Amino acid sequence: MVVGATDMPYLQDMPYLARQCATWDAQWMDEQEARARLVAKRDELITQRAVLTRPQPDQGSISFGKRVGDGTAMAVDRLSAVTAHDSLGEGLKHVERAMEKLDEGTYGRCDDCSDPIGEGRLDARPASTRCLKHS
Repeated sequence: MVVGATDMPYLQDMPYLARQCATWDAQWMDEQEARARLVAKRDELITQRAVLTRPQPDQGSISFGKRVGDGTAMAVDRLSAVTAHDSLGEGLKHVERAMEKLDEGTYGRCDDCSDPIGEGRLDARPASTRCLKHS
């Protein structure tokens, strides 16, 4: 006796379940790829911040005179480093929030409106937590 789908009604849903499993597997793989990219970006930002916060060798005192000299150049370099440090800190916050969203199961959804964030945007910027409308 051959048993068919009509003899076992739950088998009628098998194509649907197979599609769902494939979707879940693809989603899981996308999440794993996103997590790997976010971890790599987080590590890169932490390394860059560490370089900027490393104590600089004593370069003498900075003096500001009427002429542009070494002291002025050093001061500008330090101000640029502070700005870069702050910018890296903001980037790190975005990466950490995106990682939280992965853990919450809301990665790929806008923090403001819960609409999906475009796949292209997430591909280009995996740390995006807002859609284009709210970014």
